[in-house]
Amino acid sequence: MNRLVNGKFGPCCSQVLKHRRSLVRYHPEQICHTARQSSILKHTMHERTLQILVLRYSTLTRINKFDATPRPKIVYIRTQNPRMVAGVAVRAVSRLLKLRYLVLGGAVAGGTTLKVKYEAWKEKFPDLSWMDEYMPDSEGLRGAVSGFQKFISHFNLPEKGWLKRNVNSIKGFVADSSQAVKESGIHITMKAPEGSSSSSSKDPKREEWDRLEQQKEEFLEAQLRYQREIERLERENRQLKKALLLKGDRSSFSRREKKSLIDMYSEVLDELSGYDNSYNTQDHLPRVVVVGDQSAGKTSVLEMVAQARIFPRGSGEMMTRSPVKVTLSEGPQHVAQFKDSDRQFDLTQEKELVALRQEIELRMKNSVKDGQTVSSDVISLSVRGPGIQRMVLVDLPGIISTVTSGMAADTKESIHDMLTHYMSNPNAIILCIQDGAIDAERSIVTELVSDIDKEGKRTIFVLTKVDLAEKASTNPNRIKQILDGKLFPMKALGYFAVVTGKGNLNDSIDDIRKYEQEFFRGSELFRSGSLKPSQLTTQNLSFAVSDIFWQMVRGSIEQQADTYKASRFNLETEWKNNFPRLRELDRDELFDKARGELLDVTMALGEITPKHWEDAISKLLWKRVSNHVFKNIYLPAAHSEDAGAFNTRVDIELRNWAEQQLSKLSVEVGLQTLQNEFGTLVEQDSKKNDHDVIYDDVISCVQTESLSRHSWLPSNKENLRVIQFNTLEDRSVHDKQQWDAAVQFMEGILQEKMKEVDKNINELTGPSTTEKWVYWKSQSQEQNDRCKTKEELDKIIQSDVKHKDTLTPDEVTTVRRNLFMKNVEVDDKFVQETWNPIYRKHFLQRSLNLAQECRKGFFHYQRGFNETGPQCHDIVLFWRIQRMLHLTSNALRQQIVNTEVRRLEKEVKEVLDDFMEDEKKKKKLLYGRRVELAEELKRVRRIQEKLEDFIAALNKEK
Repeated sequence: MNRLVNGKFGPCCSQVLKHRRSLVRYHPEQICHTARQSSILKHTMHERTLQILVLRYSTLTRINKFDATPRPKIVYIRTQNPRMVAGVAVRAVSRLLKLRYLVLGGAVAGGTTLKVKYEAWKEKFPDLSWMDEYMPDSEGLRGAVSGFQKFISHFNLPEKGWLKRNVNSIKGFVADSSQAVKESGIHITMKAPEGSSSSSSKDPKREEWDRLEQQKEEFLEAQLRYQREIERLERENRQLKKALLLKGDRSSFSRREKKSLIDMYSEVLDELSGYDNSYNTQDHLPRVVVVGDQSAGKTSVLEMVAQARIFPRGSGEMMTRSPVKVTLSEGPQHVAQFKDSDRQFDLTQEKELVALRQEIELRMKNSVKDGQTVSSDVISLSVRGPGIQRMVLVDLPGIISTVTSGMAADTKESIHDMLTHYMSNPNAIILCIQDGAIDAERSIVTELVSDIDKEGKRTIFVLTKVDLAEKASTNPNRIKQILDGKLFPMKALGYFAVVTGKGNLNDSIDDIRKYEQEFFRGSELFRSGSLKPSQLTTQNLSFAVSDIFWQMVRGSIEQQADTYKASRFNLETEWKNNFPRLRELDRDELFDKARGELLDVTMALGEITPKHWEDAISKLLWKRVSNHVFKNIYLPAAHSEDAGAFNTRVDIELRNWAEQQLSKLSVEVGLQTLQNEFGTLVEQDSKKNDHDVIYDDVISCVQTESLSRHSWLPSNKENLRVIQFNTLEDRSVHDKQQWDAAVQFMEGILQEKMKEVDKNINELTGPSTTEKWVYWKSQSQEQNDRCKTKEELDKIIQSDVKHKDTLTPDEVTTVRRNLFMKNVEVDDKFVQETWNPIYRKHFLQRSLNLAQECRKGFFHYQRGFNETGPQCHDIVLFWRIQRMLHLTSNALRQQIVNTEVRRLEKEVKEVLDDFMEDEKKKKKLLYGRRVELAEELKRVRRIQEKLEDFIAALNKEK
């Protein structure tokens, strides 16, 4: 026993068996019938028993790999002894049974490992205990099972027609559900239908008829209860989804909302709206097109599908004046948002609904051009909310039969063309809305739809206002014929009957839905079996439309993607052939490039040197004031009798000029100088090698517009007036240098005026003798008369050097008489016209001589111009004019550099921003095949990318 406990029993038995092995190896032929052999046989059987015991223990002992002791090997003795045979069998069984320990050990080890893995996986799994409050409890489950139990109890009707095809499946479904509930431990007691038995005294046919009527009523009631139960479960499902969206992983759901499948598809449709190219690639992507006669209830049906009163309301007047694309999707909050706006309208608040309707109405009015009633501009709107079916609908204006006052003459044709355009899309789902309250013969939309979709493969017929139709109809079967597709000459995928309200514009969607359910619950058409439950309510309609919409999308999206891929290849090939070395810049990118160049030119205005500004301003200013200075100031004062009168006349004229005209004229000169320098920089920039001529129209138009908007600051104008007035009041020349500069200024001006006068005299008198012989020119008769008149007038000037600027009547008569003696007849006007330039030249020459005499007259000026020295008051006048020009130029230069350049740059940016937002302006300024091809290529690439992203998301959702 000690060896057994210590684990040494096995090796000990092995040694004993090894020692005894020789004694048990006998063969049958060596056995004799002697007593000695009999005793040996008995001894052998004893050893055999011991050997079997050792073998049983040895199977429980696993030999150590380091222990070389082998297990005992038993040599079986062939004998006919039954006990020996049993022992051999037991030994064989024991050898096989040792496998169970290996299996048991593996199972234990595997179970332990599995438990560890399970615990580790369980720790990583998120805590979902918060979902318990949203899951239905056992009582709710029992209530649902009870409803199914009552529902199954009414299936004792004769299985004929529609019931024969559907009862078995419903029974099987309910039976499986009941069995599952039984297995879960919930006991259900099935009740027999009441009223199933009748008195034996009644007529058997009457009894059968009553039983059928009763069961029919019970079946309809069960259908209504089942429908209400489905609606209740759907509401709970929407609430649960909303809770999950709000309480679950907010970041992931927010990303999914921003880029949901229906939103991606809506972006593709937005890109395709207004797309046009030269390869006739048409938009054939599916969308649900809502069409119908005016006031047929199109907008109301769409509002029921969107679960909100979002469209403008009217009574008998046209409210939908442009297409409204509504993208419906599911989300945690019931909100609406326009494509081009960040504002979200909360559709659960009446105030927000009113604001949304006003915004839609305003956008419709703005899209309608002057003189028109409807517009083809699409208003894009997205609506999200719990339980909303995903689809894209387009609400179109209603068809009218008569153009009323206030409408454009082509309104009827415009609406017809618009509807035809949208319905001609081979993948568009046509939601044909028919008013059930009017006679079928008055319908216009059904004929139009049947002409476009003759087979009805993409048309869904919706009969609205069924409540009014049932009340007014004397033939209930007429509604059944409409919903069976037997009344109108058109085919459709499905026929639906809906009720969109009682006519009260203030009813909410919940009130309308409740009224719709109550109406169909008590409708004779429904109770009589004329209408199928699947054909009723807007909820079933939205389910059917959504299913068909996504079927069309999945069936056509790949083909559309291939079409735009081919279009992109064609456009890229055309670009490479026509513009191989140019970048594919669209209109916006080209405008940005032009904007950058123009802003660089504007910035270059600040780099112009002050000297350049002052020289340009002074030159232009003197050009503008020189005539006034000579005619109105210098010439009248020069004919004064003495120096006092000269100075007085000059002071008066300069003061009036400074107060009334000079500042305004100077501001105009400043603006003109700024425009000239800006234009010079623009011209220089256009001559650069890297300049693109396609920008010229943009730059020129922006330059003109910005300069027209630019005006001088009034405060700067007033400051300039004060500076000029004080400058012209000063008559003291400070030093000899200023005196010499004034003399030089006067001489230069007089010489310029002298050239102008000589040119004028030459035009009057004709070519000189040299010009006649060299250039073969000749004088006209008038020029010959002018020349002879000039000779007579020169004599008058030579006789009186200080002659006044006008001729006396006697002098005119003398000149005419002398000319008459030379056979030249002229009038007084002719003589006076010839005298003016001749005297002007004489006066300028005399003033020029005076300026030369006054070069050294600064000493006399300091002494007060005594009678012995030259009277150089003319030099003082021109010094005052020169100083005014210098100070005015300096002041204008400071105002331009410090203020006006920055203001001009700001105005240029404003004009660029205005043009950037004006698409018509950009199309007018940037045009040509290069621009159009780049625009088209960019649009096709963007459409293709969005289509590929949508297809990838669609395949992932599958």
